[in-house]
Amino acid sequence: MANGTFGGNRPATPTRTPLQALVYWGAVLSLWGLIFVIAFFAVFAWDLPDTSKLYDVKRQPSINYLDRSGALLAVRGSQYAPPVDIDALPKYVPAAFVAIEDRQFYRHFGFNPWGIIRSLAWNMTHDGPQRGGSTITQQLARNLFLSPAQNYRRKAQELILAVWLELKFSKKQILALYMNRVYFGAGAYGIEAASQRYFNKPANQLTIGESALLAGMMKGPARYSPVSASERAARRATVVLDEMVRIKAITAEQRDEAFKTPVQVSATLANQRAQYFTDYIDAQVRSLVGEPTEDLVVETTLDLPIQVAAERSVKLGVEGHIKQGVEQAALVAIDGEGRIRAYVGGADYGETQFDRATTARRQAGSAFKPFVFLTAMEQGRTPNVMVVDEPVKIGNWEPKNYTNKYLGSITLQTALAQSINTVAARLANEVGTSNVAATARRLGIASKIQLDPSMALGAVEVSPLEMAQAYAPFSNGGFLAKGYGIERIRTASGQVLYDHGVEKVSRAAVIGSPALQYMNQMMRQVVTSGTGARAKVASYDIAGKTGTTSDYRDAWFVGYSGGFVTAVWTGKDDNTPMKRITGGGAPAEIWRNFMTAALPRLKSTPIPGGVIEPPPVGGEDPIGDLIDPQATPEGQDGETPEPTAPPADNLPY
Repeated sequence: MANGTFGGNRPATPTRTPLQALVYWGAVLSLWGLIFVIAFFAVFAWDLPDTSKLYDVKRQPSINYLDRSGALLAVRGSQYAPPVDIDALPKYVPAAFVAIEDRQFYRHFGFNPWGIIRSLAWNMTHDGPQRGGSTITQQLARNLFLSPAQNYRRKAQELILAVWLELKFSKKQILALYMNRVYFGAGAYGIEAASQRYFNKPANQLTIGESALLAGMMKGPARYSPVSASERAARRATVVLDEMVRIKAITAEQRDEAFKTPVQVSATLANQRAQYFTDYIDAQVRSLVGEPTEDLVVETTLDLPIQVAAERSVKLGVEGHIKQGVEQAALVAIDGEGRIRAYVGGADYGETQFDRATTARRQAGSAFKPFVFLTAMEQGRTPNVMVVDEPVKIGNWEPKNYTNKYLGSITLQTALAQSINTVAARLANEVGTSNVAATARRLGIASKIQLDPSMALGAVEVSPLEMAQAYAPFSNGGFLAKGYGIERIRTASGQVLYDHGVEKVSRAAVIGSPALQYMNQMMRQVVTSGTGARAKVASYDIAGKTGTTSDYRDAWFVGYSGGFVTAVWTGKDDNTPMKRITGGGAPAEIWRNFMTAALPRLKSTPIPGGVIEPPPVGGEDPIGDLIDPQATPEGQDGETPEPTAPPADNLPY
């Protein structure tokens, strides 16, 4: 059997040399690689986007906001600037992006295999945000052609398009396309728009530190914004500078010098003004005409020179009283038709975008008292009616004057001018708090008005815009003047989409005679000899009312001339007390400084309606017994703060 058929020896299989094995397995792997590439393209390339639109810029429509004279206030929407020649930039500008985003940029062919492997390993072993491992070329492919969706199909198409870009363009062209198209947040696309947005300068003037800040934003424009996240952005810029040293784009000495040189970041674009106002009407544009599909032009009611004066007055007023606890202020000015001519929602838009002109609701204090007195005038009282300033109790509530002094027999005019709490509280109780609330609503107060007796002293939360429009009828002859900021909306080509004038209806008369003349007479007295004396503007017919709330949390002055009203509020966002700031102090000063600049431009006229002499005092005092003789106010050189809590709180004043 040893020599049989089944037991014989087979011929030996030839052994491949190492070179032959390498060639063999190389051919096998190449074949399978080719099959994989064909399959890869068959699966992922069939629905690739049209690359012929490479230079088409896709952007959201922009909205240009103009003041009433056609001056540019602001631009909202996507901001694009002409593409920058990369050779015109300092060499460290593109180097910053290469250093932090793709150190192998000049050595790969569109993608980095090791980077992809590292990101896959990370994503499979970690929860949370996934790492992409994308090169600059891949990021460009995604920005130009693809959606930001996080899925493997999109990543595969990104890789294919990256290779196509590398075949079609040089490295310099790819980097230039990337830097001119990438998004930097705040609506800015491209390095030029970003440089103008954050530093108010062209990109060819960027410093090393500024370049590092912008490059650092690529990890997340919102998260690393130098405006809203300055500390995080600075830490990221430090990483960028270290990477720039690592790739020898800058020296260690240049990095250290960049650390020593403060970077001044602009909170807003150089041509962005009246930001609070623009925020206020921006949402209204969309509600009026829908989401824009083309560039729009919005013609507003704002008067830019007056707006500049308003912003300056608010800023200086806060700075001048910061030691007294004034941290914020708001100002709204409207004309007799309701057009908003100036609008300031805070002392510094760059520090906080919270709008105190309309979004905030603060207690009105004595600035609410004119609605009480107007209701009384409409029920037959006159400014000369004698009343008694004395302790009063309404239910469980005992309002007191700020000085804890009582003036005895005084006129209603003196009571309003000196902001006497006891008289206002008793007067509201006599005429009915529900009637007072109806009066306030008729004139333009839209916020909820509680009917407790304390509402007479301003326990009502309102906005400066509401107060301005509610005082407007006193200034314009008694007509309703609801505040508005948009006159017209049109497309860039001229098609009118909205016109306020088309919807305009005849204005309702909300204050009649002689109540209107009586109220103007009394509120003139507030300025000439009462709590609002600091608001006086020489040679102009001025009237108004101060307001201060419990513990000095809020201080107001709302005043007017003929056909023009301005409401000013000061306080703190956390509603903690200021240091004895009254409506006759900081708010009246801000108001006076603003109106001193605004009134000459407005060619202000006297308050319409003239003066009606009230009948002589006589008959029964509708509020209290007459006391001889009329007392002289003492110790009230400022506004009288009034309690603004519900009656049960029984505050000491």
